[in-house]
Amino acid sequence: MFLWEFPFHHFCPLLKFLSESLSFINLQLAQNEIFIVDTSSTMHSLKWVLLDLIGKCKTLSCFKQIHAKTVTSGLACNELVATNVVNFLGKSVTHFDYACDFLKQVDWRVNSFPFNMLISGYANGENAGEAVLVYRRIVRDGFMPDMFTIPAVLKSCVKFLGMGEGRQVHGVVVKMGFQWDVYVQNSLVHFYSVCGDCGSASKVFDEMRVRDVVSWTGLVSGHVKAGLFGEAVSLFLRMDVKPNVATFVSVVVACGRMGYLNVGKGVHGLILKHSLGMDLVVGNAVVDMYVKCESLCEAKRVFDELPERDIVSWTSLISGYVQCKRPRESLDLFCSMQTMGIEPDKIILSSVLSACASLGALDYGRWVHEYIDRKGIKWDVHIGTAMIDMYSKCGCINMALRTFSELPCGNVSTWNALLGGLAMHGHGHEALKKFEEMTRSGIRPNAVTFLAVLTACCHSGLIDEGRGYFHQMISTPHNLSPRLEHYGCMVDLLCRAGLLVEAQKLINTMPMQPDVLILGALLSACKAKNDAELSQEILDRLLQLEWQDSGVYVLLSNIFAANKRWADATRIRRLMKKRGIQKAPGSSVIEVDGKAHEFLVGDTSHPQNEDIHVVLDILANTSQS
Repeated sequence: MFLWEFPFHHFCPLLKFLSESLSFINLQLAQNEIFIVDTSSTMHSLKWVLLDLIGKCKTLSCFKQIHAKTVTSGLACNELVATNVVNFLGKSVTHFDYACDFLKQVDWRVNSFPFNMLISGYANGENAGEAVLVYRRIVRDGFMPDMFTIPAVLKSCVKFLGMGEGRQVHGVVVKMGFQWDVYVQNSLVHFYSVCGDCGSASKVFDEMRVRDVVSWTGLVSGHVKAGLFGEAVSLFLRMDVKPNVATFVSVVVACGRMGYLNVGKGVHGLILKHSLGMDLVVGNAVVDMYVKCESLCEAKRVFDELPERDIVSWTSLISGYVQCKRPRESLDLFCSMQTMGIEPDKIILSSVLSACASLGALDYGRWVHEYIDRKGIKWDVHIGTAMIDMYSKCGCINMALRTFSELPCGNVSTWNALLGGLAMHGHGHEALKKFEEMTRSGIRPNAVTFLAVLTACCHSGLIDEGRGYFHQMISTPHNLSPRLEHYGCMVDLLCRAGLLVEAQKLINTMPMQPDVLILGALLSACKAKNDAELSQEILDRLLQLEWQDSGVYVLLSNIFAANKRWADATRIRRLMKKRGIQKAPGSSVIEVDGKAHEFLVGDTSHPQNEDIHVVLDILANTSQS
């Protein structure tokens, strides 16, 4: 039926085979043999040869030649041949109309498997939406779906989040009486869950007469994907069947997002009880759960016990150390990962850059920059933002500006990193110019943006500008609610300018209690003005709030001592002792050969402690001479 569409030379190998396969029949007739030739055995051989050709076929043009022979030989209706043809067409990129035309020759009432297989083939492909089009076409041609058709169609709806199409399929399920089949019900639960309609998923689940582990897992994972982590944990605790790997992974993720450390430990115990502790996917989920619950010791222990580790394992732990303000350990882990021969990805590199920014490890950050360029890793917003933040916090504001200008694209976080760096280094006017440039470019500032702008005003003494931007922040069109940090910047700005009365008024209008930084700024201004009376008011507030930060108490004690109020100074020291508040030791960090070293006051544990003190003595004697 399609032979005339192709050049003759394409048919030569196939025609040769067909002629040879039928030559036995012609030979017997020519010799007038007295016995009848068994043509059924010849057709049987032809069928297997066609099946072999279909399996080896790579192109549609080649397949159409084989298709022509299946039609002329009558083998197109054979179940096995039809199944193999459909398997090929389901994997091809051809238009689905061709496949549907072929299925017209197959009686679906005898065997629906080829029809369902074709839908599944398209559902598993890149263009999953075509599975729904195939379904509609073959139904229009007379095909009646069965219980195996529905899950295949719903699977395609899941892949392209076709909520409307899936609801129509649900209507077909009810109309045809398939709603009590557990396989169909599980597919509906999975569909609604992935599409974010947990209410419909729960309704289908509640109507199920029989629920298996797939039912429970579909509902639990759906709530996790929808961000309903607490509900997911509650569902897991209600389970009356044995969980599988997917169930454990989903609930562990939920525990991590909610910070349910104790529940997470209990789930971890169940995982070990079910002998799933060595599974890499489960192990990675457990590590991530402990990281998000800020239980880094447990996370590291599970990580060390994993029989194998992939990039996800390393990413979870390295990123976790950075997020928990332990950048030095994250860099040590990064070094260990490199010795294992594992290539870092963009996520790990962004985390390492954040660690370098926290430590001021400029040499290490430059090495990461060179590594990215050397490996040809494509820059994205995350790496670019982390790079700008690293250079800013390491004191290389010019490199931060250069990186920003070379970045092909950016978002509000990228601008925030640059504005924060400019503010940190006292480039207040430049920061305000960049802010205006940002708003002109159409990027909407957020609360972090205004915090950077207010910090720039504070560090540069721009009082009027600071008042203006604070008012702009809380007014239309931004309408942002100031956080404690924003009030802290404004109080610090006013206190630096000696405007203590205005600073106090602002503190009194705050919707939250002032923190130690705000009171510390006020105390510093009091110390500069020798205002012990105002310091007494702050002391009274401290007694009410019971702060545990040592810096405010030490500053307050120094103010009383400077005003020769020795009794008050002694009382502050006794109050610190009573409350168990100890003065935090001063510290400094220095980078040598790419490695950061931290020194605390009174700490002699450094392995080169004696050599360091020898050099310090030499420097001290040199400066005196």
